[in-house]
Amino acid sequence: MDKARYKNIWVYIETQGGKAKNVGLELLGPGRRLAHNMGEKLAAVVIGDGVEEAAQAAAAYGADEVILVEGKEYGYYNSESYAHAMCRLIKKYKPSTVLIGATNNGRDLGPRIACRISTGLTADCTGLDIDTDSGNVAWTRPAFGGNLMATILCPDTRPQMGTVRPGVFKKGSPDKSSKAKIIRESVHTPVRSSRIKLLEVIHETAGEPVKLEDAEIIVSGGRGLGKPENFSLIKELAEVLGGAVGASRAAVDAGWIPHAYQVGQTGKTVGPKLYIACGISGAIQHRAGMSGSDIIVAINKDADAPIFDVADYGVVGDLFEVLPVLISEIRSIKHKD
Repeated sequence: MDKARYKNIWVYIETQGGKAKNVGLELLGPGRRLAHNMGEKLAAVVIGDGVEEAAQAAAAYGADEVILVEGKEYGYYNSESYAHAMCRLIKKYKPSTVLIGATNNGRDLGPRIACRISTGLTADCTGLDIDTDSGNVAWTRPAFGGNLMATILCPDTRPQMGTVRPGVFKKGSPDKSSKAKIIRESVHTPVRSSRIKLLEVIHETAGEPVKLEDAEIIVSGGRGLGKPENFSLIKELAEVLGGAVGASRAAVDAGWIPHAYQVGQTGKTVGPKLYIACGISGAIQHRAGMSGSDIIVAINKDADAPIFDVADYGVVGDLFEVLPVLISEIRSIKHKD
């Protein structure tokens, strides 16, 4: 493989309802850094139906170019049609690196593309850098059950590919005056040739969807709560702060709260302005999912709990004594305002 023929960093912009999902916009930040260090351009790839708004968002968040593929067959995500379109584009433009969000769709799309174009893919990354010795992208991800962080290189094939968890990188500030070259590509996948048929779209109606990745304040509970009923304290604190409820794997595995609330290696990666960990010991698997928070507050009666190693503020005490006082004080302050 002549690697010199492969240039530019690509970020796949996943869309929903014609709008760009946050994870793609988040990846434009590290994508810009990689492009600068490698002396290459940053391009966003947008596939869908009626996704002009997503293309403009990619430009506002820093893409030099936007490669846009539109068609009725791309109205809803389809493994075969989206993989076909991406492979056609990659074979034509030959990017050196492709970044994809590690969403449900991204985790499906990335390996399909990598297999078809015979390259490697590093899944569920939590860090991106350049290996100074080789010039390759250094992909960092949890390994061996999250007990260590592995750095993986793809030295022999191109493009280098990886999926990156939502919330790992902060979304930058948009510049609506920023202009990007829009490249419109006509790539069609005949519907009749697809083995996948969309029969029905079912929208979630049972309660509010859990949007931990977008929350600015998260209050999480762990094994220290003792029983599921005690999550009422976590929910009450989250409510008075205007935040969201999270949980550790131990609480989820115990059946105290659904998996959608789990923060950590096997849950969601979050980066809120404020993260409050209540009764969470702080195993590396959990820390991998929340260490990017701006401010971390830990409440735990075990002074030696690992969570205090990453906390900006720590309260050593019984959460059943601390949380009611904290809730009362916050309510009092808000009432004065």
